[in-house]
Amino acid sequence: MSSQLVSLVTPAHVPLDLDLPLQRITGIGPRQAQKLEKLGLSTVRDLLFHLPRRYEDTRETVPLRALQPGIVQTAHVRVRNVSSRRSPYKKMVLVEATLEDDGAVATAVWFNQPFLARQLQPGMELMVSGKVEMSRTGMTFRSPVFERTGRDQHHVGTLAPIYPETQGITSRFLRTRIEPLLGLATQVPDRLPPSIREAEGLMPIAEALYQVHVPDDLATAARARERIAFEELFLLQVAAERARRRRMSEPGVIVGYDIELARRFVATLPFKLTDGQRVAGHEILTDLAAPGPMNRLLQGDVGSGKTVVAALAALMTHHAGFQTAVMAPTEILARQHHATLDKLLTQHGLPPRLLVGSTSAAARREILAGLAGGHDSLIVGTHALIEDDVAMINLGLVVVDEQHRFGVAQRRRLRQTSGAMPNYLAMTATPIPRSLSNTLYGDVDLSELREMPPGRHPVETRVIPPEARDSAYEFVRAEVRKGRQAFVICPLIEESDKLGARSATAEFERLSTTVFPDLRVELLHGRMPAREKTERMERFVRGDADVLVATSVVEVGVDVPNATTMVIEGAERFGLAQLHQFRGRVGRDQHQSYCLLFEGGIDEEGSQRLAAVAATDSGFELAERDLQLRGPGQLVGLRQHGLPEMLAADLLDVALGRRTKQAALAWLDSDPDLSAWKPLSDAMNGYRAVFDID
Repeated sequence: MSSQLVSLVTPAHVPLDLDLPLQRITGIGPRQAQKLEKLGLSTVRDLLFHLPRRYEDTRETVPLRALQPGIVQTAHVRVRNVSSRRSPYKKMVLVEATLEDDGAVATAVWFNQPFLARQLQPGMELMVSGKVEMSRTGMTFRSPVFERTGRDQHHVGTLAPIYPETQGITSRFLRTRIEPLLGLATQVPDRLPPSIREAEGLMPIAEALYQVHVPDDLATAARARERIAFEELFLLQVAAERARRRRMSEPGVIVGYDIELARRFVATLPFKLTDGQRVAGHEILTDLAAPGPMNRLLQGDVGSGKTVVAALAALMTHHAGFQTAVMAPTEILARQHHATLDKLLTQHGLPPRLLVGSTSAAARREILAGLAGGHDSLIVGTHALIEDDVAMINLGLVVVDEQHRFGVAQRRRLRQTSGAMPNYLAMTATPIPRSLSNTLYGDVDLSELREMPPGRHPVETRVIPPEARDSAYEFVRAEVRKGRQAFVICPLIEESDKLGARSATAEFERLSTTVFPDLRVELLHGRMPAREKTERMERFVRGDADVLVATSVVEVGVDVPNATTMVIEGAERFGLAQLHQFRGRVGRDQHQSYCLLFEGGIDEEGSQRLAAVAATDSGFELAERDLQLRGPGQLVGLRQHGLPEMLAADLLDVALGRRTKQAALAWLDSDPDLSAWKPLSDAMNGYRAVFDID
């Protein structure tokens, strides 16, 4: 049946294949094709893999005489008569139909759909489904959906798929376009090897695609979705494990674990390490001493002390005779790392050098010569570290902060500057739940810092409604009078640095002239030259400004212990991770600190985010909450890591993740070069750049 349907929707001269553009299909014009592109659908293949979110089951019918008011019901009826009239009150057109079955009668009414008076004809047999109410004329369906009965029913009286939609593209439209194409599902390569399908009791991909769109029943639909999800996670696990095995097979830079050196370093610290820092440090130093190159992610809350752990790894690498490169996404953050590492390591004979975009030509030449000659063992910088003329003679460790801000190619280029495969440590202050990390980072070992250094006070977070704005400003003024400082972050309303800068400029003018004319207010935004940004930030660090107004595009990553208040304008516009990052810029000293979340408008989802931030100061708990609010498929992290979009897989499904990992390991043990099943080998093309595999 499916192949016959395909011929009905495609001109005879058009070859049928999965890559056929949708506008070549009869019934999809240029305007509809444009709307479908908003859903990420441009080819037949895309349409086949546009999976339902849920199903609307209207198969159970109720005789008209048994209808009950107040609930949604479905009935098989015959149209007795149809009329239309204009409501005298709201000036809308009402279309009414009298319905009958087996001697019983009910009414259906539709509002502002005058065309239905022409579509519905006496004698038609319909499936009608909708909420039933008791009216003066008896039982009435209010604005029900309906469909003529017959062999080609798709929408009512069936198990109808409900798809992700966009304006002008409804599930009803998608059903009529997808079902006729299901015959082409046999052209979809089955990337799961047959032996794995059999062992796991999974249906072939063609059957899964058919059953997910036109299921026999809900149980079969669930099995079909599980089949597609299994394949997605299996491919991810295979790619990650291949990357891990490739890495472990390569000769790495071995850095001996000198326990006495580690103890001497710890003894010079002006604070006591947390248990988490000790454990993470031990894990990293053990990896450095192992034969294969390290590939570890150190994730910890803002202010949890990741840089200290990285400093210990850099010192150990230097002691073994190798160089370390530390790369940060912005010049401000690079300068902060340089200042911190200078305090921690210069006394141990490892002074860091700084290479950023604003480094002078003369200083740059000196630094490049020191790196190439091996005289400098620790370099901190931005993208400037991966320019063509940067060469490190003996690179043993690469540390990348906030690695999601860099592309895979950039990270790979830094790792391969010296031609060797150095150890790699990524750091992030945006925690990822372990259940998700185990899937996203299948080729990466994970260390976590969940404790805060001793003496840190939790930041008190308050949601400020518009009517409380003035009292909040008075609170900021009171903190400044105590000798403290404050940040004010303005939202980036559109994806435009220019707009963000204007917004911050306007807020700076308002605060400096109207709200805080008696305070020293400084402005910082992304359009300023790097040197000017650095100078303004340094003035704030020195205490020469009381309030710093900045855009969200600027990484406010400088440690300002005297800053105790973080004001976030239009806070509902930011994601949980961003809000938590901003909050982490205060509370870095013994003074009690505060984060004031200014609501800019009514937004239910935004209000939920603000309430979540106010309820906990744990980045790990917020990461879990973010998953609950947005779902794993919507996480920015998926896009940042370049992973193919998960269509059916739930990355938090631990049981399915375990099954797919076991299957991937078993398959690679028997077929390490993936030569036994070509569709699986071909599928790896989409993962090569992500996992840096051949």
